[in-house]
Amino acid sequence: MLLPDNIHPDNSIYYNGAFVIQSMQKDKCYKMLDLYQEVKSKKQMSFSVFILCLDWLYLLEVAKFNPKGEIELCS
Repeated sequence: MLLPDNIHPDNSIYYNGAFVIQSMQKDKCYKMLDLYQEVKSKKQMSFSVFILCLDWLYLLEVAKFNPKGEIELCS
């Protein structure tokens, strides 16, 4: 599902993850639902795809949860 060969590339986690990163660059920390609303204003995506993008970015050590429960980019 990261780079599928049987669906459009714009439905992949890899492609949608770029929108999540782009939205996270505006502010230092986001609450999950606030970040989802920010991403959704740029690109229509379901909440489950958004969560998969966050999981993927976490595994790549691009995004992390801070002790307050907010999402932020890793430096």
